[in-house]
Amino acid sequence: QVQLVESGGGLVQAGDSLRLSCASGRHSGSAAMGWFRQHPGEEREFIAGINWSGTRTWVKDSLKGRFTISKENGKDTVYLQMNSLKPEDTAVYYCATAPGIMSMTLGTVDDWGQGTQVTVSS
Repeated sequence: QVQLVESGGGLVQAGDSLRLSCASGRHSGSAAMGWFRQHPGEEREFIAGINWSGTRTWVKDSLKGRFTISKENGKDTVYLQMNSLKPEDTAVYYCATAPGIMSMTLGTVDDWGQGTQVTVSS
């Protein structure tokens, strides 16, 4: 099991930006990393993914233009840059490793982070 350590969540106002980070303790053999989020009472949803080399990305259509995923290969760290935040972005955000970007669309992951709370006030 790979330890994923997330950071960067917090309380912000609508319109602000946040950058979430997720550091992988070691290369797990997974081919991709990604971000999910979970609103209270709802299922966890896949919102962004990147392959291990950082050359391919996927972002949920409704978040394109505001959310960007990137990866720092030397540190095996993935970032989620979130701009123009809205109250509906309030959720617990989870980092994951997975066999591939598309596997995460099916909810298939190898390891999960512990989650970090993002709260956006209006």
